Amino acid sequence: MLIIDEVKEKLGERIISWQEHNPRRIYLTIKKEDIKEAARILFKDLGFRFIIASAQDKPEGLEILYHFGFDKDGIILSLRVLIEDKKSPEVDSITPMFPASEWIEREIWELLGINFKGHPNLKRLLLADNWPEGKYPLRHER
Repeated sequence: MLIIDEVKEKLGERIISWQEHNPRRIYLTIKKEDIKEAARILFKDLGFRFIIASAQDKPEGLEILYHFGFDKDGIILSLRVLIEDKKSPEVDSITPMFPASEWIEREIWELLGINFKGHPNLKRLLLADNWPEGKYPLRHER
């Protein structure tokens, strides 16, 4: 069975949408409530590795992309999570499973204001100590 078929089977109903940019670059949209379990399945059950996360402010909400690699086949799969509530955005932290995600979650928290529930150390990483509370440099003013 191909790894992509295994992803579809294991994630099943958690997949809201599936976009294949090309055969080795795939984007899956999932609910924010499913991020920890979906990441666990990719890593523990299927052998993907966590690469990095990225985030952006979009008109419909704050989007986080969690990028995973399956090195054997050269596949990069991104789990896309949309947080519609921009007033108090939050999502579960994946840092307990992936310690390497600690800094990128801190960066996203600091620059976009997304709270990562369960993160062990949410504190400033990039901005000056006197940066105004509640101002996020990567948020678009609408």
